[in-house]
Amino acid sequence: MATLAFTKGHGTGNDFVLFTDPEGERPLSPDQIRFLCDRRFGIGADGVIRAVRSRAIPEGAAVLAEEPEAEWFMDYWNADGTPAEMCGNGIRVYAHYLIGEGLVAPGGIDAGADTLPIGTRSGVKDVIAGASGYTVDLGRWRLAPERLVAAHGLDVARPGLGIDLGNPHVVTALAHAGELEGIDLHAAPALDPAPAEGANVEFVVPEEPLVQNGVARIRMRVHERGSGETLSCGTGTAAAALAFRHWGGEGMPNSWSIEVPGGRLGVRMFATEEGEHVSLSGPAELVYTGTIELPEA
Repeated sequence: MATLAFTKGHGTGNDFVLFTDPEGERPLSPDQIRFLCDRRFGIGADGVIRAVRSRAIPEGAAVLAEEPEAEWFMDYWNADGTPAEMCGNGIRVYAHYLIGEGLVAPGGIDAGADTLPIGTRSGVKDVIAGASGYTVDLGRWRLAPERLVAAHGLDVARPGLGIDLGNPHVVTALAHAGELEGIDLHAAPALDPAPAEGANVEFVVPEEPLVQNGVARIRMRVHERGSGETLSCGTGTAAAALAFRHWGGEGMPNSWSIEVPGGRLGVRMFATEEGEHVSLSGPAELVYTGTIELPEA
């Protein structure tokens, strides 16, 4: 059996197993990823992140064509052993890991002066370090088709708004906090029509008051494609804020605070030359390091 040196990290309770493979020599099999993420027999996590140089992974060619300075690629895998395009909490934890491992120079990003470009399967994402965590520019977003959402604990299916952030989301507004707390997300919500690649599904309610000091506030729970219910989903909070702003129309703010079971995250929409971008801000923690014996691939 092979031994893997790893670090356990999380962002508002959305947790990951991270390991370093600069030259792309140790890709893990889906079975090994499922083993690592198993909360009884493995380490336990919502996903696995491999730190690999962009030039050492096939998906990195497009990344380097977009941004030659994006040395590192976030090779992210869901707990069920399937690859994912992006992870908003994961990329903040990954940036924190790269700095902690000495894989990137800490001076500029720690001072908040420079950005750290990171390659993902949905393009290059820029991360900035700050006093209370990390901010990642998730880039452009777009509306996607609406779908009906059914879940255990809801009396009838509800309409859901599709939001594409490089990975797919469907956001559903609920009537009150009791509905949010009463949903059973052990089973995946059913979407109609069902997207071929699946989707993350967010359930949201407003806080009272909705807007305070120019910041809109909502609460959210999420079922993540490939991972089940998680304590937090970074891109999901951005999708939830974008959906709520869309429903609210003109007058809705561009600054949002989203409470998830694992904590609170900030989302901001802002204009760029290529169109509107959305950013995500929040903490990143590295919990412990260790080694584990992997099963055969």
